Amino acid sequence: MEEKELRSVLAGNIKKYRSRRGWSQLLLSEKIDISANYLSAVENGKGWVTPLTLVKLANVLDIDVFELFLPILPIISSQNELETEKMRRFARDMALALENSTAEANNSFKDTIAKVSKEYLRN
Repeated sequence: MEEKELRSVLAGNIKKYRSRRGWSQLLLSEKIDISANYLSAVENGKGWVTPLTLVKLANVLDIDVFELFLPILPIISSQNELETEKMRRFARDMALALENSTAEANNSFKDTIAKVSKEYLRN
């Protein structure tokens, strides 16, 4: 998975969970203490979020962090079950990496995603 694809998945999931609650970008941004412009950039795949912001998003949206990285998948068939499981493992591992990150990890967040993505591309 490329960084652009990961941004797209994250953006789509934030929009999905925000919309399910009937919240505007402004309301969600206020709830997690970021600017509406920043949230808009993230939802349009042009911005990244810090691990802390991911945790805040998940808490406010009442989901686990890894759910923000789960691709929106088509109906599962026997042919793509393996790929689906691979993506779920990827999302769980990303969540663990974020939970174990420190303030220093904010600077290397993109590197972490690239490393984990490469691992899953090899499998």
